[in-house]
Amino acid sequence: MSLLAIDDQAPWGRVDESGTVFVREGEGERAVGQYPDGSQEEALAYFQRKYTELAGQVTLLEQRIKRGTAAADVAKTIAALKATVASANAVGDLAALSRRLDALDGAVGELTEKQTAETKAATDAAIAEREALVVEAETLAAQDPAKAQWKQVSATLDDIFARWQKHQADGPRLPKNESNELWKRFRGARTTIETHRKAFFAELDSVHKDARSRKQQLVERAEALVPKGLDGIPAYRTLLDEWKAAGRAGKKFDDALWLRFKAAGDALYAAKSEVDAKDNEEFGANLEQKLALLAEAEPLIAETDRVKAKDALLSIQRRWDAIGKVPRDRVKPIEDRLRKVEAAVRKLDEDHWQKSNPERIARAEGLAGQLQDAIAKLEAELAEAKASGDAKKIKDAEEALDARKAWLKAIG
Repeated sequence: MSLLAIDDQAPWGRVDESGTVFVREGEGERAVGQYPDGSQEEALAYFQRKYTELAGQVTLLEQRIKRGTAAADVAKTIAALKATVASANAVGDLAALSRRLDALDGAVGELTEKQTAETKAATDAAIAEREALVVEAETLAAQDPAKAQWKQVSATLDDIFARWQKHQADGPRLPKNESNELWKRFRGARTTIETHRKAFFAELDSVHKDARSRKQQLVERAEALVPKGLDGIPAYRTLLDEWKAAGRAGKKFDDALWLRFKAAGDALYAAKSEVDAKDNEEFGANLEQKLALLAEAEPLIAETDRVKAKDALLSIQRRWDAIGKVPRDRVKPIEDRLRKVEAAVRKLDEDHWQKSNPERIARAEGLAGQLQDAIAKLEAELAEAKASGDAKKIKDAEEALDARKAWLKAIG
């Protein structure tokens, strides 16, 4: 047999005796080429392989659409494949490939709508994210410059800008108008912050200069006190109060000026320490004498004889004053102990006066008489109430009677 029948081994093509290969199309056929150096089976197989390659391209395209490849790229590939399939030099069901390609046109339309919606959603989300960064920057710019922690503000702004740049590099491309408007707002916020920061530090520098000038004068005045020694300490304490109120001069200047100011104070207090040391040595014996007097005085706290206590205390006070000074750091402790004794003796005197005051006695006697009369009357009323069995009157009379008896006891 010189050729392969269409309805036999090769339904989509045949090879004639000259080696020309035909593909079936509809009710007819079309020559697709020759394979002169091989058998008819080899010739037909060669053009069938070309069909298989085309079918593979269509299958690959279908898979790309399922994966969501960009619709515009897919549409171009479909158009190119349609033209290739229409005139393909291949043996196989070319019509089926064309139908598959036609079906992909509809899928591309759906893919285009889906990708358009996804792109819009992604763009809207990106605009919202970019605007959130703008709002952060604008909020930062709106705070009171006088209360701002500028180191922290600068670090926060740098972080916002870094996130802006990352979003710009990694995120979807924004429409030009929206992108420009957001950048304009962000740049405006940065400019405001920078303007406030410069103004703040310019003012702070002016304040520091004033404080530096005042503290320099305080240092000079403190150093001038050093030759006065102990006598210069009260004035130095006044200067120290002024130093605290002078404000900040900047860490570098503050530290340097404070070292000089403190050195002057150390010199003054060193002189005081020398004087105190001499006083402690000189007045140590006086301390021992006053401690002995305290041992004599403190038993008076428990004394009940007013006259005896007063006479004893007066003798102790005279000897105390005659002894003289004690070391400075012991003055308050021993004076406090003597004051406690004096307070106890004074209370003895006050209590005696209260008890012997004629006016008070007269008032107490008059009130006692009134209370005794009231008690007698209430006792009679209570007896009557008990006789009548009136519980309320009994209760009222008992309460009033108890109160009067308590008052009488208090003034007795």
